[in-house]
Amino acid sequence: MRIAVIGAGAMAEALATGWIRAGHEIFIGARSLERATALAQRLGAATCGGGLREAAAFGGVTLLAVPGQAATQALDLAGAGDGALAGQVLIDCGNAFTPDAFAVPPDSFALTMDALAEQVARVAVGARVVKAFSMLAAEVWAGGSQSFDGQLLHVPLCGDDPDAVAVVAGLVSDMDLQAVFAGGLHRARYLEAMTAFVMGLWFAGHDARATLPPLAAAFAVDDEEALIPADMDGAR
Repeated sequence: MRIAVIGAGAMAEALATGWIRAGHEIFIGARSLERATALAQRLGAATCGGGLREAAAFGGVTLLAVPGQAATQALDLAGAGDGALAGQVLIDCGNAFTPDAFAVPPDSFALTMDALAEQVARVAVGARVVKAFSMLAAEVWAGGSQSFDGQLLHVPLCGDDPDAVAVVAGLVSDMDLQAVFAGGLHRARYLEAMTAFVMGLWFAGHDARATLPPLAAAFAVDDEEALIPADMDGAR
């Protein structure tokens, strides 16, 4: 598969590396041709580098791997507003908080953008947007297959187009990870908020996983008492 990557940073390199190992052809597009070319050279023969508009024209799948606050500008420069990504699967892996969030965890991990994935979808006319890979740092994705307690690391996906979600699920599987459908694109805002909250805990030195029980113990039963209106309480 031909996959274009908009961005030449750590996330772009980590995900592109995994997909190259799986046999995909990659194009790195960035505002800085020097950075795009340098990353393409590091990634090897299955990769080429160039500008953002070249990336938009490269293939049927595009990864948007730039900081959240730069996402819409990068898309504009790639021609997304003019339909350059129309029909393509567009993977948004951006976070809705700023890079200085790491300063004083957990309080500094605060959302600074409203519904980033939905903003991306509005700017990228006709693109089939899927939110994915935003929960964890690039260093985690660069680590290859991730299995903890006998279970593969899960990657939540949010998107409105079932075919696009299936394509991204395949790319997740190519990295030896487990895709999990987490609802439509409107639910990506919850994933973005969860990422800020969880990262705040992690960088403050807490194990975010310990705040939830295993699935087998995560059950609830409707409280029938709570469903009965107060004025009917005496009629029982």
